[in-house]
Formats: sequence, C-alpha cells, structure tokens
Amino acid sequence: MNRDSQEFAILQELGFRFDPANIYQQVLGSVLRSAELIDAPRYLRLIMAQPKNELIVHFPVRLDSGEYRLFKGYRAQHNNILGPYKGGMRYHPNVSLDHIKALSVLMTMKCSLMRLPLGGAKGGVQVDPYALSQAELMRLTRRFVSALGNNIGPDYDIPAPDVGTNAQVMAWMADTYENVSATHSRHDGQAVVTGKPLDFGGSRGREKATGQGLVFVLEQMLGSLGLTMSSLRYSVIGYGNVGSWTARLLADRGAKLIAVMDHTGAIRSSEGIDAHGLAEYVRQTRGVRGFGGVQAIEERAFYEEPVDIMIPAALEQMIDVQQAEWIRARAIAEGANAPTTPEAETILLDRGVTILPAILCNSGGVTVSYFEWKQNRMAETWDEEHVDIELRDHMVEAAGRVREVASRLNCDLRTAAYVAAFEHLAKVYSLRGIFP
Repeated sequence: MNRDSQEFAILQELGFRFDPANIYQQVLGSVLRSAELIDAPRYLRLIMAQPKNELIVHFPVRLDSGEYRLFKGYRAQHNNILGPYKGGMRYHPNVSLDHIKALSVLMTMKCSLMRLPLGGAKGGVQVDPYALSQAELMRLTRRFVSALGNNIGPDYDIPAPDVGTNAQVMAWMADTYENVSATHSRHDGQAVVTGKPLDFGGSRGREKATGQGLVFVLEQMLGSLGLTMSSLRYSVIGYGNVGSWTARLLADRGAKLIAVMDHTGAIRSSEGIDAHGLAEYVRQTRGVRGFGGVQAIEERAFYEEPVDIMIPAALEQMIDVQQAEWIRARAIAEGANAPTTPEAETILLDRGVTILPAILCNSGGVTVSYFEWKQNRMAETWDEEHVDIELRDHMVEAAGRVREVASRLNCDLRTAAYVAAFEHLAKVYSLRGIFP
C-alpha cells in the first residue's frame, strides 16, 4: 500500500498504525483500490474500512481433568447492508482479531459479488481443536455460543463452519442457541447456523459446496486460459474439505492431480495421484505424508512442479514472495481466503500468471449456506441435484460479472471481482441512504 494512496489516507484517518504485513490492511487495501476505479463515494470507503461490530469474549471451559481453562473468542460483524451477517467460525491456535476482521471483509465482498441477501462476518476461538476431546470441544462450543448470546441469530448473524470446525460443531451451536434464546422458536432457531448435519437441518451438497463452486468457476474460465478440463494438470495446497473435494470433482471430470502439499509434507506423481484414495487416506491420518505409490518432495519442488492450475486451499498468506518466484503454474485458483500476499500477487501477475480470486472461487460454500438457511426458514428440503443446479447458476452469473468488469476496466480478475462487489454495495447504499 503506497503511503500517498487514497486507501492509506483512509486508514490514517481512522487511526490505523500502518503495517504492510498486517493481513487486515492487505485485504482492505485491495478492496479500497477497487473502489478508486469506480470513484466510489468516500463515505462508503470509510464504512467499508472498519467492521460495524468487533466482539471479543472470554469464557471458562471445564476440561476432562476437572481443571478450567480460559478461552478467547471473536466475532467481527463487518457489514449488513445486504442482509444478516454471515460467516464462518474458526477454531485454530492462530485466530486473532485482525485475521477475523480481514475474513469478515472478504465475506461482505463475496456475498455482494454473488448477489446474496447476506452481509459479511467471521468469528473464531483461539484453540487447537485437535488437542481437545470431543466432550471438551462440545463444552467449549456451547460456552462460546452462550457467551455470544443475542449477538448471533437467524435474522441477525448466521455462523457456519470454517477451519477447525465441522457439521458436528454447528449442531452443538444450533442446539445451544435453541436452548438459551428466548426470542425464537425451536424451528426458527435451527437456522442460526448453516453447515449442520443433514439430519439436523443441513443441506444436501453443503459438504462439497466450496469445491463444487470452484469447479463450476473453472469450467467457465478454462477456455479463456486456453485449457480444457480433460487435459488439465493441477496441484493442490491443503487437502481438507475444500482441497479434497475440489481435487475429487476435477478428477471425476478427467483432470489429473499431479502434486499435493499440506502441513505434513508434499507428494507428486507425473502419472496422476488418486484423488479419492488420497481423501480417504487423509481422513484417517490427517495428512498426505506416507500416501503410497507417489514421490515425496520438498516444498520448493512442489511449487516448481509445472501444472496448469495451482489451487491453494488451506490458510491465508500461503503464497508469499518466495513461493511466487518458484511457482510454475499457468494460473492460480484460490480455494482458500486471501492465500496470496499483495507482493506475491504483483510478482505472479508480472510473470503472466492468471489469478482467479478467492471471493469468486470459494464462494460456493456461502452460497449453499444461503440455500440451507433458506430451506430452514421455509421448512423445505432440496435434493442434491436442485442444489447443484442453483449453485451452478449463481457461480456462472458471478463469473460473468467478473469477466465483464475485467474487460470494461482492463484490470486483473481480483480487482474486477472487488469492483463488481463494490458496485452492488454502492447501489444499495445509494438506494437506502445512511440512517438517519
């Protein structure tokens, strides 16, 4: 971010201490630069520069040993001009306020790009969920929801799964909310979270939704990159929910998985890796290391592996300057939120690498979450084919918006995605005005 730029002036006006390594300032800088291209009103840039609400709660949890431990939880509610706040709940040791704020901004932009009647939020707890027993994890989740109180609700703020949480955690959240909230019926209370188990109000297609949405985007974008699905060679960073589903769905369409890297190591096979077999292996072992019939490689070799598409699908800021210099992919399809730092993005774009941005590529999850919320509110259950049809329509339309802006403004795809989202937000603000 240039200290003479308009986005820096806004951060300075709001009292930020300038830190180019801060993920919130990185994300916000990109968003605000897109606003400059369309000369968005200054008041709108100021509004977007800070969450409406930042919640920090401290709560005790009884461990199986009988001892108590104090945990810190967060919820950043960024913007709700389009509808109720919406965003995941993350359980991870590195959860911090700035990380949560950055992800809440991306949720606002994502929902706007997808034209969903939802706003942006994000939350989480500083904890290693794998260090807790199931009973401890349940007590932590219930105590966190109790601490948040009426700061979440099916008409106000609707959490969802994220890193370190899953359908079971969402079930505990919904059940706790239904039991502690006096403002909603049990039926309405079920809609307080999405990503629930199918037997407790979840939606068919939700587990694979983020990966499915990414594949639908690739189907729209590969032609402009001179690529075809049947000849596609791809690599994946992270083989959790998003990475494994994306890999499996691409493999089912004839594409070939060449290399995978996660926190346990990296593997490759020029003949192709069994995406389905690897998913089952990772489910059992929690890592790709040791998977049979492939070659173990170092981190640099993973990035230098020539592929058509690299899919970062783990955590934020995975691709920095060093990785950008190593990468030999023709395009990056961001399955994770903010996986590429601004400096790395500049290097990649200068080298001619196309970046398909996260707020487009990984928006399938929030879109099917919207479908789940809608089904809960209407007491309906959709079949998976209907969910996939609706999701494809949303992803195709959003990809079309990004392509149109990129062509109109002659800009990169991330900027185009932010502009498409910002234009919608600006229009809604102009219609609604600022109360009072």
